[in-house]
Amino acid sequence: MDLLEAIKGRASTRAFLDRPVAKETIHEVLEAARWAPSGTNTQPWQVAVVAGEIKEQISNKIVEKFTAGEESAKDYQYYPETFTEPYRSRRVACGKALYGALGIERKDRERRKQQWVANYHGFGAPVELFIFIDGGLEKGSWVDMGMFIQNIMLAARAFDLETCAQAAMAEYPDIVRNALDIPDSLKLICGIAIGYPDRDDPVNQYRTEREEVDRFTNWYGLE
Repeated sequence: MDLLEAIKGRASTRAFLDRPVAKETIHEVLEAARWAPSGTNTQPWQVAVVAGEIKEQISNKIVEKFTAGEESAKDYQYYPETFTEPYRSRRVACGKALYGALGIERKDRERRKQQWVANYHGFGAPVELFIFIDGGLEKGSWVDMGMFIQNIMLAARAFDLETCAQAAMAEYPDIVRNALDIPDSLKLICGIAIGYPDRDDPVNQYRTEREEVDRFTNWYGLE
């Protein structure tokens, strides 16, 4: 796959085929992703690859807390308390596109809740990657983590896999750490659902829009 095609064609996939992914394939994806840059080559990433029964156990425990109304206990704050423009409008448009593709009306709270719960099952993907960082590291290393995560999502496409990076999977990090015997010193950034996409599912038919380059770029010294 052409590199630019891989970048431009990547999308958050929310429906996967019931088809296993070989351990060797995940290894190859991570083999490519590990070449991401990091400040002074600190390589701050830690990954837990989870599938099968243990994956379901984690998902079920998260769903149990969510449906009980238990407040999340994230290791960090992903979103601002209040969205200002233009971010609020972009967020609203994203939600409309998703629920529109699924045929879920705004007032249908039950179906919206069901779709959100699907997050915690990785949208049916056979594998979930949990991405951790040492809590003693600073913001620069979190920037490095973003490049590593993007590498995973792009490398996956070389193997006909697709992904969905999920902040939702980090809402109850203690569940994940306890299930995998991971120390509290490692902070959970996100999950990444990975598998073979169901391209016929309506939820994978829509695309979110992106701003044109000249809307977010200022040019200096170039004609």
